[in-house]
Amino acid sequence: MKKKFYLCIHGHFYQPPRENPWTDEIELQPTASPFHDWNERIFQECYKPNTEAVITDLATNEILERVNNFEYLNFNFGPTLLHWLKEKHPDTLEKIIEADKKSVIANSGHGNAIAQVYNHIIMPLANKQDNITQIKWGLYDFEYYFGRKSEGIWLAETACNNDTLEYLIDEGIKFIILDQFQALKIKKIETEDWVDVSFGNIDIRKPYRAFSRTGNKKYIDIFFYDGALSRSIAFEDIIYSSEKLMDRIDSLKNLNYKEPQKINMAVDGETFGHHKHFTERTIAFLMKILAPEKEYEIINYFGF
Repeated sequence: MKKKFYLCIHGHFYQPPRENPWTDEIELQPTASPFHDWNERIFQECYKPNTEAVITDLATNEILERVNNFEYLNFNFGPTLLHWLKEKHPDTLEKIIEADKKSVIANSGHGNAIAQVYNHIIMPLANKQDNITQIKWGLYDFEYYFGRKSEGIWLAETACNNDTLEYLIDEGIKFIILDQFQALKIKKIETEDWVDVSFGNIDIRKPYRAFSRTGNKKYIDIFFYDGALSRSIAFEDIIYSSEKLMDRIDSLKNLNYKEPQKINMAVDGETFGHHKHFTERTIAFLMKILAPEKEYEIINYFGF
């Protein structure tokens, strides 16, 4: 039986509120020149280009195809950013929402978009009521924009502890995404043989399940992303070349692995085009052309 390889790229898209609370408008921000403000600059460099990323002929520079990256990325948008897009650039927001609708069809009812805790707070530092409020508001906001319930939720800075897990389970969240160094110990279900994975040595090719400590048999699934690969994309130059990034991803395959393998990464969505200019094109070419050629299936987290 041929091994299956899956690739999942998560983009966390977020901007804090920049509006003057008296006028509800963003004032001129000279450091964002030549644009009026940073929201507008990042929009022009990232959010809009990712809905129409170009694949070109290198010899002629002719545009061969335009790709809406949100049809392939697993992603979340912070509520403050969604609100701004709705007011200032509704056409682009509609393209993002439409991409999610297409992903629902492509992934057996599971969309690419997930919710985010509402105010981007560090959840373990908040009290119980604030945790619950952040989750509920994030879920309601997501449903307002995307017209469906979110199955997962993005935690600010992926900050999480056991109490946060309980609140997430109580609110019906099915999965979260964490860094591989956030796991302490794991064990097979219905055994008591715990294995220390505190050095990041957890097998991130598969998901894990955290059960409620209340004994009610409820649980939440956890996907651990490849921290080294994610940091390379965010802070090194590998993202400027689709081929180099694909080679790096391909090097992570374990040919002796007996089960299907998921390679996944999570980065700030603004990396694609804003922090790293024009790299929305890198992602488009990788996901649309290179990954399928290498026999990877592009999925969201529920597609595995």
